[in-house]
Amino acid sequence: MTREFTLLDGGTGQELLRRADADPTPLWSTQVMIDQPELIVDVHRDFIDAGADVITIAAYTATRCRLGPAGMEERYERFQTTACELAVEARGDRSDVTIAGCLSPYGWTYRPELAPPFAELWPQYAETAALQAPYVDLILCETMGSIEEARAAVTGANTTGRPVWVSWTLHDDDTGRLRSGEPLADAIVAISELEPAAILINCSVPEALTAAMPALSTSTAPYGAYANGFTHIIDEYLPGQVTSVLGHRHDLTPDGYADIAMTWIDAGATIIGGCCEIGPEHIARLRHRLRAQAAGVS
Repeated sequence: MTREFTLLDGGTGQELLRRADADPTPLWSTQVMIDQPELIVDVHRDFIDAGADVITIAAYTATRCRLGPAGMEERYERFQTTACELAVEARGDRSDVTIAGCLSPYGWTYRPELAPPFAELWPQYAETAALQAPYVDLILCETMGSIEEARAAVTGANTTGRPVWVSWTLHDDDTGRLRSGEPLADAIVAISELEPAAILINCSVPEALTAAMPALSTSTAPYGAYANGFTHIIDEYLPGQVTSVLGHRHDLTPDGYADIAMTWIDAGATIIGGCCEIGPEHIARLRHRLRAQAAGVS
């Protein structure tokens, strides 16, 4: 039987920063939404044109925990709905394109120890998911750093009735462990009772995701991966810092990235794409490779 594959978009936030006429800020894509919202539509469309089946709304930093320190928490609801509206505008009449909502880490990316406790966290995720649900086809809980962070996000997202995908970020040391140190295999078991529609791993170096494929394949739900193009995630990456401190790999060309991503397909993944530093040209190459494989062309 021929497997069907889903191609995600790439790193919308980093692509926006690359195109924006300003220095990056801790608000990241939300600052671009304020200053140049047309860029968000352009980036979404470029990923669609590259062959992405799924685009994720640019709301990763449009959260109360990030907007508060910037004195903009009162604009939280407006930013969330604007991110959705821009994705809907970009999709236009392309009924074959799926829009994913975005639930991101509360606290700071790669720092799950800064997240609030579960009882406090899941209602915050439910609030965000409720704002996105009228516009999106599914909710993506992405870059989760711990089991509890993911459980809170999926619990909140499940209140919408939309399909929910969950994705963890892993240590870059190829150990198959979450940023919290918990094994991915344990995370998959722990989240299974919440019945996510897909299990993913993301925002880690591609080699770490490749090493984690055996653990990921224990999922009973469809699974996949989307890596970043940073050199590595430094332990000192602190709240308020911008991603430029993480460095950019120059070896992950579209062909180089596709070579790695296609090994995930060989390992049983049916959902692949890109995260930070992976642009439309990478997604276009992945689409080409998937089509070639479907046609039996090497």
